[in-house]
Order: sequence, then C-alpha cells, then structure tokens
Amino acid sequence: MSVRSVVGRRALRAMCMVAGGVLVISGCSNSEDNSPEVAKVTVDKFDAAAAQLPDKIKQSGKLVVGVNIPYQPNEYKDPSGKIIGFDVDLMDAVATTLGIKAEYVESSFEKIIPAIQAGTYDVGMSSITDSKEREQSVDFTTYFNAGIQWAQQKGKPIDPENACGKKVAVQATTVEDTDEIPARSKKCEAEGKPGIVKQPFDEQSAATNALIIGQVDAMSADSPVTAYAIKKGDGKIETAGAVFDSAPYGWAVPKGSELGKALQAAVQHLIDNGKYLEITQNWGVQEGAITKSVINGAVG
Repeated sequence: MSVRSVVGRRALRAMCMVAGGVLVISGCSNSEDNSPEVAKVTVDKFDAAAAQLPDKIKQSGKLVVGVNIPYQPNEYKDPSGKIIGFDVDLMDAVATTLGIKAEYVESSFEKIIPAIQAGTYDVGMSSITDSKEREQSVDFTTYFNAGIQWAQQKGKPIDPENACGKKVAVQATTVEDTDEIPARSKKCEAEGKPGIVKQPFDEQSAATNALIIGQVDAMSADSPVTAYAIKKGDGKIETAGAVFDSAPYGWAVPKGSELGKALQAAVQHLIDNGKYLEITQNWGVQEGAITKSVINGAVG
C-alpha cells in the first residue's frame, strides 16, 4: 500500500466513525469483541528509558494518549466499554517500562495530530501511518509495519499476482475495495484475461466468513486485520502470499520532543527482550513485527 493509499484508508475510517457505520474487524465496525480475553504481558521498568522522559510526564506519572476507535485488532472496545487491542497492550507495556501509566482519551481520527500540536495529548496512537507529509507536523516513533495481506482457504492456494478470474472478498470502501483489487483486475483485462470478481461486504467479518465457507477464493485486507481474522478462524483460513506495500505505524508526538526518544528506547527494549514479539503473537499480528524502532521512518 502506498502512503497515499494508507492515508486514504485512515480517512475512510474516520468518515465511517462520523457516519456511525457498522463495526467489524477493521474499518467501520462494531466496537465490541466477544473473543476470549488476550493475556497481558508482564514487563518491568527500564530506568535508562525512563530517564529520557520529559520532566512534565515524569512529574505527572501518566501519558495522555489520544486514540480513535474502533479498528480491530489494534484499538477497540470490549463489551464492558474498556479500550483494548494490540496497540493498547503494547502502549501499556511501554508505559510500564517507562514507570508511568497510559491514560487513553477517545478522539476523532482527524483531530489527533492537531491535538498533539496543541498539547492536549502527549501521544497519538491510532494505527497512524508514519508518512513524510505527517512528519512535517509531528514526530513518529515507529512500532509496527502494516501492508496488504491476502488470505485463502486452508490448503487451497491462491497467488495474488495471478488471481485473474478469481473471486476475492473485501470490506467495502477500504483501499482494497477502491484501489487494489480494481487495479489488479484492470491489469488482468489488459492482458486479455478475465478480471478479478470483487465481492465487497459491508463488514469485514462477512468477508472473512465468505472465505471460510468457500463463497470466494480469497480475501484481501490490511495485514493486521487479516492476521487477526486468521487467528480467529479456527484453522480454516491461512495467508496467501506475502504482505506487500508495507508502511510503518508510528506513535505521534510533538516535533522535537524528547518523548519520542523515550518511547523509542522503551519499545526497543521490549523488542530486545522478547516481550514485544510476545505481545504481537498474543494478537496474531506478528507478521508486522519490527526489529528496530526509529524516529520518523516514513517510506517513499
């Protein structure tokens, strides 16, 4: 996915929130999830990282985090209304590593970066893609790579690069629906082959179910969304091909803030001691795990 596509997907998600759309595993979705609770990973304070925190945060003992929900499995609400998800578990672990607590405040997606600039939030955390454009307004501490990932029925291989004539499920209005599959289909037709039969669904859960029951040959979605669907699919579906068009997710902080470096030191510590990988595995999103966190890692 290009940076342009990633930005577009996030914009679509924000518009769906305003419209009060349906919730699913990603995009416009229902914020509740009835799957078993994911275990928290135990971590300890890392003094070297904690020492890099700005004095204001050291004194308050908390990190005010602006977050937009829902976007399963990264950030969403459980049936009790508690904000949970992969991003949340990782940020909680980072906060503990820094010897502070994370306090999550709901926000519309498009207001997160302006609120960081205004000092309303210390950090913006909402599966935000680190882009060159956004780096002009805020700094990012990278913590994950997300791209597009196809899935197939177990043992029924599909090649995303050679899917002409195949039926592919997508969630309506995502970049997979509006950009990726149409572009692939057009390429097929230009080569004199049948186009891809795109099957859009209002909810990602319906797209996943269509694949499970064999209504379609494959599905395409954001990589953490596909990984989470596979984790919850009882072994009936699996990845098809590699993740492609990857770009980093980053936590947004004010330009030049020492907080970015503290977050980087904390997440790198968790990467190095294996706790980071454990958290990604708990949520089934380990394919997007990184080995090095950087400040401002936008690609392209």
